Amino acid sequence: MTKSWTVPALSRHKVAGGVSPLVMVTAYDAPSARMVDAAGADLILVGDTLAMVVLGYEDTLQVTVQDIAYHVAAVRRARPTPFVVGDMPWMSYHTSPKESVENAATLIRAGAQAIKLEGGRKRIPMIEAIVNAEIPVMGHIGLTPQSTHAMGGFKVQAKELEAAATLIDEAKALADAGVFSIVLEGIPDVVAELITEAVPVSTIGIGAGRGCDGQVLVFHDLLGFEERMRPKFVRRYAALGADGAAAIGRFAEDVRNRTFPADEEIYHTSSEVAAALQARFRSA
Repeated sequence: MTKSWTVPALSRHKVAGGVSPLVMVTAYDAPSARMVDAAGADLILVGDTLAMVVLGYEDTLQVTVQDIAYHVAAVRRARPTPFVVGDMPWMSYHTSPKESVENAATLIRAGAQAIKLEGGRKRIPMIEAIVNAEIPVMGHIGLTPQSTHAMGGFKVQAKELEAAATLIDEAKALADAGVFSIVLEGIPDVVAELITEAVPVSTIGIGAGRGCDGQVLVFHDLLGFEERMRPKFVRRYAALGADGAAAIGRFAEDVRNRTFPADEEIYHTSSEVAAALQARFRSA
């Protein structure tokens, strides 16, 4: 059975203490939330990845706070046990602490138990304001998809000595600012390990090696809904895209062959009523 988590428990969950790593999976609606819950995950992230895997955009920059709130509400209507984190989309926390708090509050009112936002030191005023409003904040550093244009694409970060040292300092600053956990994306494993050792809060990796306090993958990636994009760090645990297409193909074939619906899949009335209806309307 999935454990019901609190922010303090998630914050102090460090694998160095002998506990099992945290499991976080994205979900965007009630059915996916029920699946993640039934699988026993610890956290659900209603991520801005919904832009690409659900809404069909080319990147994550197109979704709004209202989009995320809509999907958070759908997830929470499934009443999942995992802790639900709502992703703050691009430009929802970039201009002022006041606006950041208001947007974070929108996600909390929709049902999120915490919010996640990307970036290091430059986001600290926003993080502190949101935390001071008593809204839990999960950080996210390394490869930050909302900064894809500034970074020159989806590239591994902190590969060089000084860049790695800077990222470690950024992680410490986020912890000092009050985040309860930090997502580490697209960085070398040794850098993730050093960050995990350096901060008192939990770290959750995606493309950051085995040394983090937890791991996260996108629902559609791990279930193999599509093959258009497959980062190195993604492991497919199913091929639901291919299986689903094959199933729909069999349905289409049965319809065209007139073998669907079968007699047991059809509603019938009594033979007397059927005969009376036929006599009345087919003879007219």
